Amino acid sequence: MSDEEHHFESKADAGASKTYPQQAGTIRKNGYIVIKSRPCKVVEVSTSKTGKHGHAKCHFVAIDIFNGKKLEDIVPSSHNCDVPHVNRTDYQLIDISEDGFVSLLTETGGTKDDLRLPTDETLLSQIKDGFAEGKDLVVTVMSSMGEEQICALKDIGPK
Repeated sequence: MSDEEHHFESKADAGASKTYPQQAGTIRKNGYIVIKSRPCKVVEVSTSKTGKHGHAKCHFVAIDIFNGKKLEDIVPSSHNCDVPHVNRTDYQLIDISEDGFVSLLTETGGTKDDLRLPTDETLLSQIKDGFAEGKDLVVTVMSSMGEEQICALKDIGPK
């Protein structure tokens, strides 16, 4: 065969799935669930009793973690549901461009420039006002199922 070694560029999630299975009966309030292929945070869970011939059913009411829409799903409690992998990462804000993108400083010292400003009005105004005042801001970015969005803001003092 060949004597040369192969080197592969690897990411942390080396082809890992965006979700993992979990039994519906074990998913609780404030947990995460995938409904209609959207990552959601569970706000209400109710379990119905079994019928004469059937499964107990779990009724989930959840809110999409990226767009805030309310979604509902009913699943037999013994069946598996998809649960998204949700990660939160803190980045320091470097710059805000005119077209609504932010420039963020990563842990390794590189920059991340592919993220838009959040659509939430209060968070948006806090970020813009804090940046205009020259404060050092740290934004929390939530990522799940290939999507990312700024979800929180911390002020670490003046520059």
